[in-house]
Amino acid sequence: MQIVIIGAGPAGLFLGSALARRGHHVTAVDRDPGPGDETTWPRRGVMQFHHAHAFRQTVVDSIEREVPEALDLWTAAGAEAIEFDDYGGAVTRLGLRSRRETFERALRTAALATPGFTLRRGHVESVLEEDGRAAGVLVDGMPVTGDLVVDASGRAGRATRGLAARAGIGGPCGQAYVDRVYRLRPGAEPGPMTNPIAWQADLDGFMSLVFRHERGLFSVLIVRPSDDTALRALRYEDAFEAAARAIPGLDVWTDPVRAEPVTDVLSGGALLNVFRHQTDEAGDLVLPGLFFVGDSVATTTPVFGRGITTTLWQCEALLSLLDHDADDLAAAGHAFDAWSADTMRPWVEDHLHMDTALADRWGGADIDVAAPLPSDLILRAAEVRPEIMQHAGGYLSMAALPASLRAAEPVAREVYAGGWRPSYAPGPTRDELVEIVNEVVAQPQPA
Repeated sequence: MQIVIIGAGPAGLFLGSALARRGHHVTAVDRDPGPGDETTWPRRGVMQFHHAHAFRQTVVDSIEREVPEALDLWTAAGAEAIEFDDYGGAVTRLGLRSRRETFERALRTAALATPGFTLRRGHVESVLEEDGRAAGVLVDGMPVTGDLVVDASGRAGRATRGLAARAGIGGPCGQAYVDRVYRLRPGAEPGPMTNPIAWQADLDGFMSLVFRHERGLFSVLIVRPSDDTALRALRYEDAFEAAARAIPGLDVWTDPVRAEPVTDVLSGGALLNVFRHQTDEAGDLVLPGLFFVGDSVATTTPVFGRGITTTLWQCEALLSLLDHDADDLAAAGHAFDAWSADTMRPWVEDHLHMDTALADRWGGADIDVAAPLPSDLILRAAEVRPEIMQHAGGYLSMAALPASLRAAEPVAREVYAGGWRPSYAPGPTRDELVEIVNEVVAQPQPA
C-alpha cells in the first residue's frame, strides 16, 4: 500500500518505519526540518520535545521489536538503563533514561535508513477524500496520494479539524509546570531519588520532580495548579532558582557545586487528560482509511511518564490489525477504535480521577473516604499497609490496566477511614513559595 503519515514525531517515525519494513511505501510529512547539527534541534511547535521524559521498558521492547537499529543508536547516544534492585538479589529493568531529543534523533536516523520510508518536509493542509474514504493529503497545495492516511500530528494537529468532530472525554488536567535541564559537574554524584525513575516531592499546594536523563543530564520540574497565577513567575530564572534552593532535596540536585543549568527555564503548555475515538458521536468513523494515533487519541498528565508508552502501544496495535487484514480499512478502523477504548481510555480515566482529586486536595479538601479512591492515594496508603504493593506491580509497570489496583482499595480505604493522611514533603507551603517568588521578582533587575 501507499501510506501517508501526518507528522514525524515518535508515532510517525516508529509506525512509518515499521510499515515500510513490511513492504509498504510510506511518506511521512512534517513541517520540522530536522536537527540542525549534532547539538541543536529547535523542534518548534512541539513543546514537550524539550521537556522531561521517562521511557518505560515497554517502549524499549517496542523499539527492539520493530526498529532495532534505533535501539542501538539510542544506547550509543548515551541512553542509560533504569534498574530496580528489590534487595532480594533480583534486578528488574524498568526502561531507559534519556532526553526526548536523544530518543527521537535515534528513531529518526533509523527510520530514514529504512527502504520504503520517505520523510517529506511540508505543511499538511487537509486530508483528501475519494469515494467516501481517505485518499491522501494536500501538502502545501500539492496532493500526496495514499491508500491509507495516519494522523500522527499530535493533540494540536490541524489537518483533520475540518472533518467530523470525534467523540471523547477529558480536557485540561488543572496543572501547569515549568522545568529546567541541568548537567552534573564532572565527578558529581546524582541527588536523592524517591523511586528508580524520578525524585518526587508532594508539597502543600504543589509538587516538584527530578527526572534523570543521559550523561549526567536531568530535568527539574515544579508543578502547580494551572489557575494559580501567583506562581506563574516561576518561569523567571531567578524565581525558579530561588524556589529550587528552598525545596529540600531539590536544593541538593541544583546546588551550583553539583550541577549547572544547560537550558533556560521552560514553560509547559496546557496539560491535558484526553481520550478521543476514531469515530464521531454517532459511532461512525470520521473517515474510513484515516487512522488517528498517538497524543490525538490518548494524552495524560506527564508526571507518570506514560505518553510514549501509550503512543507506541497504539502503533503496534494498528500494525497488528493491518498485518492481519488490510483489505477492509473500515473494519480495521472500528477494530482499532474498540482496542483503544479498552486499552487507552482506562489510563486517561485514571489520570482524570487522580488529577481532579489532587486539585481538590491542593484547594484544601479532605480525602473523600466514601468515594472511589484515586490510584495515587491507594499507593500512598502503602506507607501504612505495605501489602498494598503486592497489587501495584502491574499498574506501575503498565503491564496491567488501572483496574488491577482496585484489589488494594479496600485496604487503602481502611487506612484513610482510620484517620491517617499522607504527610507533605519537607519544604515551603504554596503560600510560602509565593512569598519566595514575589521577593525575587520584586528585586531590581540589572540594567
